[in-house]
Amino acid sequence: MRQRYFALLSVFASLPAMALTFQTPLESIEWRVEGDKFECRLAQPVADFGAGEFVRRAGEQATFRLKAYNPMIGGGSATLLAAAAPWQPGRGDINLGTVRVGSGDVLFNSSQAQAGRLISGLIDGRSPVVRHTSGDGRVSEVRLLPVRFTKAFADYQGCVAKLLPQNFEQVKRSAVGFPGGGIELDAAAKGRLQVMVEYMKADPTVNHIELDGHSDNGGNRLTNRDLSRRRALAVMDFFKANGIQESQITLRFHGERYPLAPNNSNAHRAQNRRVNVHLARVAPIEKPAPEITASATTASAS
Repeated sequence: MRQRYFALLSVFASLPAMALTFQTPLESIEWRVEGDKFECRLAQPVADFGAGEFVRRAGEQATFRLKAYNPMIGGGSATLLAAAAPWQPGRGDINLGTVRVGSGDVLFNSSQAQAGRLISGLIDGRSPVVRHTSGDGRVSEVRLLPVRFTKAFADYQGCVAKLLPQNFEQVKRSAVGFPGGGIELDAAAKGRLQVMVEYMKADPTVNHIELDGHSDNGGNRLTNRDLSRRRALAVMDFFKANGIQESQITLRFHGERYPLAPNNSNAHRAQNRRVNVHLARVAPIEKPAPEITASATTASAS
């Protein structure tokens, strides 16, 4: 291992003379793992620069981002590399394409595919490298090292295993179907609603549900309206049975008025038999403080 470390140090001597490289001294390398049910982060601080960080949100694959304490790298584009380790001769760097570099604390976010290949490269002993060339030809590089990665990656995977199935953007809207034409929730509908319940319990700021029941045009308007109401009630009953208070639910029903597709085939009519579910964050309404009248003030003083 010591030979690998010394070989790793030697690679920096071979960089172009004009290159400005940011990397943490070998003996100070560390990987940090943080996260919760909503997001996991695997980061390596980069001395005098900031940090390289893999971020995986619930319901998504990881992306890689570069955070800077100071704007050392200008705007434009940069090349993302999975650089070969110096102790593995005959292997070249893998060019993963370009990223757009902006300003602010986070200089860029990679694609999920780029982040996946960087992680695979780290497992294989490669270094994530961000290479930026300024307009006057100056080259700047930010380099992460694979030292101590295996243990940190195992901890990161443990965090990922606890992520929710979906993030808020994915879970906040859903449509529960009634393909059979009745008012009973099938297994697919219950599964979809259970994911929403799980998210609400994990994030108390998501505290309100809007339900909109719909039907096809198979009956008369009164029958269709009642069917849409009973379907919305079936969804509301599911939420209530799973710990959501009725006061958190707004229920509406529309009959056949808002079809998703023309009611001209069995498949289209099945699409229209649905309850749209919308999760929201609603701030509580603060009640105004009671006014103190002059007579009340006088009475309390006497």
